[in-house]
Amino acid sequence: MITAQLRQALASIARRGRKLFGSPRQGAPAGSIETLALDLLSERGEATSMARADAIVRLYASLSKEQRELFHLFLALNLLPETTRLKAAAKAYLNASTPETVAELALASESPRQELIRRMNVAPGATHLLVRMREEVLAALDKHPQLKPLEQDLRRMLASWFNRGFLTLKRIDWSSSAVVLEKVIAHEAVHEIRGWDDLRRRLAPDRRCFAFFHPALPEEPLIFVEVALCQGLASKIAPLLSANAPVDDATQADTAIFYSISNCQPGLRGISFGNFLIKQVVEELRADLPGLKRFATLSPVPSFKRWLAEQASTGGDDLPAAALDINWASAERVSPAIRNALQRLLATYLTASNGGKGPDDPVARFHLGNGARLECIHWAANLSPRGIQESVGMMVNYVYEPKTIEDNHEQFVAVGRVARSSEVDDLIKRPSRNGNGKHNAKPNGHEQQAAGPA
Repeated sequence: MITAQLRQALASIARRGRKLFGSPRQGAPAGSIETLALDLLSERGEATSMARADAIVRLYASLSKEQRELFHLFLALNLLPETTRLKAAAKAYLNASTPETVAELALASESPRQELIRRMNVAPGATHLLVRMREEVLAALDKHPQLKPLEQDLRRMLASWFNRGFLTLKRIDWSSSAVVLEKVIAHEAVHEIRGWDDLRRRLAPDRRCFAFFHPALPEEPLIFVEVALCQGLASKIAPLLSANAPVDDATQADTAIFYSISNCQPGLRGISFGNFLIKQVVEELRADLPGLKRFATLSPVPSFKRWLAEQASTGGDDLPAAALDINWASAERVSPAIRNALQRLLATYLTASNGGKGPDDPVARFHLGNGARLECIHWAANLSPRGIQESVGMMVNYVYEPKTIEDNHEQFVAVGRVARSSEVDDLIKRPSRNGNGKHNAKPNGHEQQAAGPA
């Protein structure tokens, strides 16, 4: 772990090293950074290595997007494992699988890129730079698939540096730094924060916001969750988001509603923090507010509308003809037949085992994979343009019960079994009408596969 004192010492070494290598000029040629990278790999002195790493970080920050792309390609296409050593290690391992041959094979197969990344990371600001580098590499993979080895090495390194043991959970409130508060506004990915007044309400006494931080990025939340403290399960998102909603007494709340989880660092995509975040926040809230008895979400189903459109294109008998042509200005007056059919279809979609993989929806997979139970499906819960476009205006509650989390998680991971309430079971079993008005009570293929205790 890099402490504040060590960080200051490293920065001092870096400043002295700049006198040796000079400060990089804006628009310096990309070849300069390639040479510095090769020199850093061959360097043995710690102070000189620190100075070279700092020079690389500073020069990289000054490069244009095109120059950075060339550097990424240089790293991906070069700095490969030494072929002769790797072949010898593989041959020795095949001849005799011993701890020594296994260790040598692991060393021989590691690319010099990983060592370069490790050496770069000692420079001030390098961790943030490497996260941004992976963000750019991920975005360029379709154009340059040959960048994949670099992306994999960056992911491997970042996953080890950002493991749960190094992360700190912090509550974000109105007294947090302006830099952190601005990051929350900028990175809210589920329900847009419309300025400072909106944020102030989301940080009021009956609300909570928690984030994971890393020591190398003290002002950069990695992921944050927003929580509303309520009485009973929330069934609509608008009251939770209203900047003018009255502030309730948090000590009277019996339910914590997780209504938004946002990742802040695209460069850390695929490195999971969310499962740890929710479980630790539950423990924090239980300790702070003993009156809380239930922990649940109010979640969108972002891929449901797309699935419905696919059902319509294939002539699914369970899809009412008017289901995709609803007047959302009067959603509460939609006919019970259409409302019930869409709720039933959503329940079916979210409980599909899909041959042991579970439902396709990413939000569902996140919560069910963390051990939550699908509890309720709410009509007209989110009538924002995004809520209608993605989830046909519906939202769902996933409930986290500490006693059943582990069993639910194991069943979902092993066979795609979705833990669900009796209310959801009743929705699935409810007879439906097809587009011609005919009853259809026979469960479809998804329902026949889906199973799981409440």
